[in-house]
Amino acid sequence: MNLKLFFVTSNLSCRKAIKWLDENNISYEEKNLTTTPITAEEIQEILALTNDGTDEIISSKSNILNKLKLDMDSLSLPQLYEVIIKNPGVLQLPIIHDERRLQVGYNDEDIRQFLPRWFKLSQLKKILAPFEPEIRS
Repeated sequence: MNLKLFFVTSNLSCRKAIKWLDENNISYEEKNLTTTPITAEEIQEILALTNDGTDEIISSKSNILNKLKLDMDSLSLPQLYEVIIKNPGVLQLPIIHDERRLQVGYNDEDIRQFLPRWFKLSQLKKILAPFEPEIRS
């Protein structure tokens, strides 16, 4: 699994995501958008995983978006990419994804989707262990 994390250090949700991934020993490729700009290709990868397109990744509460006074729906894709690259603060962060799954923002329950299958099974066995004699009866 090639997990990618897009974040800024000043964002509490981003720091929570980093902490959770580290505590659960999940390896990831990190991209600090404060120091390294996101690329058009990376934006395309993220958008390909969304259900709601740009509505899912753009923060409607962004101060930057309000200052720019842009109608995001009227932008062409190249224009959108340019806005995001120059103003990563318009993104709802953190953005975590692999080849199949996407999480935008931090949510304690949703982030568990990135736990490896073997880990989920071992947790389930621990939960069911006290009931095992009942199950076999």
